[in-house]
Amino acid sequence: MIQALVLLGILVAAVLAVESKDLLHAVIFLAAMSILVSVEFYILQAPDVAITEAAVGAGLSTAIFVTAIMKTRRKEE
Repeated sequence: MIQALVLLGILVAAVLAVESKDLLHAVIFLAAMSILVSVEFYILQAPDVAITEAAVGAGLSTAIFVTAIMKTRRKEE
């Protein structure tokens, strides 16, 4: 049951990331998806992969994306 909810959350976060008009919101949704993927790896009894996914996927990648977005000009509509 919990695994199905986590998988549904991954799917929802992925769709929201793709459909988001704002890049910063898309990065936040990608970070949420990455955290849920790491939870899924932990449920599947792969804690080493879960820790790596959380550190690299949610932590490092999100920081790089946010830094890149902040260094660009944002066109307000």
